[in-house]
Amino acid sequence: MHQDPNLTTTGSTLAVHATEQAVRRALADHGRLSVDAWDVASIADLYALGLTSHATVNVMLAVENELDAEFPDAVLNRSTFATVESITQAAELAS
Repeated sequence: MHQDPNLTTTGSTLAVHATEQAVRRALADHGRLSVDAWDVASIADLYALGLTSHATVNVMLAVENELDAEFPDAVLNRSTFATVESITQAAELAS
């Protein structure tokens, strides 16, 4: 059986860091991904999973609102929003 490298093996969110939870919540609500945002591996390419530039803006705004933070201009690029991990790292800089 072939395992999709874009998905986690368990889908568990028990030990997910609070910032990552905010990112995944924003992706679930606004990302329009082809899979459940809670099941996406942290290094999976979100654009390959259906994230668009329009959805990226909505995800960014949702994360900023939830964390009461603003992403620095220097990180507003496609690569920042390519993975859960990279969005989480940028959001932690913004907080």
